[in-house]
Amino acid sequence: MALPFLAQLAIGVGLQILGYLLMPKPKAEKPPTVDDLKDPTAEAGKPIPKVFGSMTVKSPNIIWFGDKGIVHRKMRKGGKK
Repeated sequence: MALPFLAQLAIGVGLQILGYLLMPKPKAEKPPTVDDLKDPTAEAGKPIPKVFGSMTVKSPNIIWFGDKGIVHRKMRKGGKK
């Protein structure tokens, strides 16, 4: 004899909940920090590439760059009236 529809539905929902509870938890990756950034280097005699259009320069010859740091800024809610 077949189980009534509501009993089958309850068993199915129960098995889904059990499967969710037994599922392995994903490991969270550590986000990169400011200290993980590599300092660019400058070499004498290395040509400086000139970019036309849009492209990625993989090894720039940088003479100076700003401080590595994070600045938190607060934004006001709302707009102009």
